Amino acid sequence: MKTSTKILLLVAGLALSACTDPSRLGGDGAAGGINGGNGAFGAGSVNDPTSVAYFNQAVGDRVLFAVDQSTLSDAGRVVLDGQAVWLQTNTDFTAIIEGHADEQGTREYNVALGARRANAAREYLISRGVAGNRLRTVSYGKERPIEICSNEACYAKNRRAVTVLASGLTG
Repeated sequence: MKTSTKILLLVAGLALSACTDPSRLGGDGAAGGINGGNGAFGAGSVNDPTSVAYFNQAVGDRVLFAVDQSTLSDAGRVVLDGQAVWLQTNTDFTAIIEGHADEQGTREYNVALGARRANAAREYLISRGVAGNRLRTVSYGKERPIEICSNEACYAKNRRAVTVLASGLTG
């Protein structure tokens, strides 16, 4: 069989396999009928205000810090205000606040700095009405960078406190 015939058969097979009934996916072609055909949002999507995805993208899951600082900036307080409102509305969630630092300095110094940053965010959330027993902190220092390069643009992104949500309030 010629190569051109093989290619033609392959393309024809792919074209036929692409023909399908979109209603098998839930009426509007969305997988599992998540959108329900009426423009509604699915549970857990970025459009669901009770979802982790919404919290991460719409509310904001991180605050940034200046060099060698654990003091919250005005922008950081705005993000944490949004987090406090979300956490008070969605009481089934707990959070771990991760403290991070850039690569400058010793490991020990950066672990301590990350802890101060995480605690600053936690204390601010508590001051805004979030129950302290729903918030834990951990410091990773410089061990978990989100940007790896040796310039200020990368350093600035790595100096952060990140609120990571978990469902199921215990205790």
